[in-house]
Amino acid sequence: MIRKLFILILLVIFTFQAYSQAGTGVYKFLDLPVSSRLAALGSANVSLHDNDINFAFQNPALLTSETNNTIGLNMANYLADIKFGTAVYGMTYKNNNYLAFGIQYIDYGTFQEATDLNVLTGQTFTAKDMALYIMYARPLTNKITVGATLKPVYSVYETYTSYGVAMDAGVSYNDSANLFSAGFVLKNIGTQFKGYYSDQSGQHLEPLPFNIELGVSKKLEHAPLRFSLTLQNLQQWDLSYESTNQTTNSTSTTTTIQTTKSIGFLDMAFRHTILAAEFVPSKNFYITAAYNDRRAQEMSMTGFKSSAGFSFGGGIKLYKFQVGFGMTQFQVGNYSYQFSISTSLNEFRL
Repeated sequence: MIRKLFILILLVIFTFQAYSQAGTGVYKFLDLPVSSRLAALGSANVSLHDNDINFAFQNPALLTSETNNTIGLNMANYLADIKFGTAVYGMTYKNNNYLAFGIQYIDYGTFQEATDLNVLTGQTFTAKDMALYIMYARPLTNKITVGATLKPVYSVYETYTSYGVAMDAGVSYNDSANLFSAGFVLKNIGTQFKGYYSDQSGQHLEPLPFNIELGVSKKLEHAPLRFSLTLQNLQQWDLSYESTNQTTNSTSTTTTIQTTKSIGFLDMAFRHTILAAEFVPSKNFYITAAYNDRRAQEMSMTGFKSSAGFSFGGGIKLYKFQVGFGMTQFQVGNYSYQFSISTSLNEFRL
């Protein structure tokens, strides 16, 4: 069984290698952090086994019996008044079958319609992306759990629409006696069924943001500290991308220059990593800080000091509700703030 699973993983990696290019693809909103805690952890964590229902968005194998009858709501203020968020509900079916149903969305707001000559028509339009999550997990042993997620995706920009489907497959390992956990996920395996437009060759279909992630988390035995290491984009070593700049000379002629920065081995290796630390004196309180090196490097600007790549957050239990706050930069010098609230409906039973 293990041998067949390993061969299947290799086939998936090699199949999607050709379609994995940095900065390309559709439905990129699927990569946004789904909760304030995930934002504080550097936007990704597939290993942290903390019975937080929101982690199932990252790795469905992190569903447990403690996520039964739990609700999570998350909202973020993105860039230029763009809003995104998630909602999720978890349940247990016949003891060892863990289920969750969620939604992830991003609303780009309302736009003024204009012609190609920049003349306003007086009409407005909207743009939105949405994905439904159907998650399932089941323990194989007392330490290993496997899970899968089905994600139908729908996108509409003015009159341009697209829909497709994605899947996640994950494994979680939890050794509570040694305060150690690990996770492995194949994310966004899928395709567009309908592209935003058609040409002479038919539907213009683009790849989804396929991602292979591996992570480990370790809590210190005699100190309230937990550390996490998450490796991203393991299906693709080279994360370099083309930079497009436009320059205008004295004759008012605009020239477009495309350059690709050379990245060394160690620099490239660190761009695959996210380092996170949490202060967790109890189950009802945490403070988190993380460093995402790829984000820091790609958002660096000559002569401008920025904290891009660093993210922070915290959470506390108030009455029967877990409230969280996270902050990170998706644009140089501009923080995005994320808020979360979750609760177990079991606590309201008399």
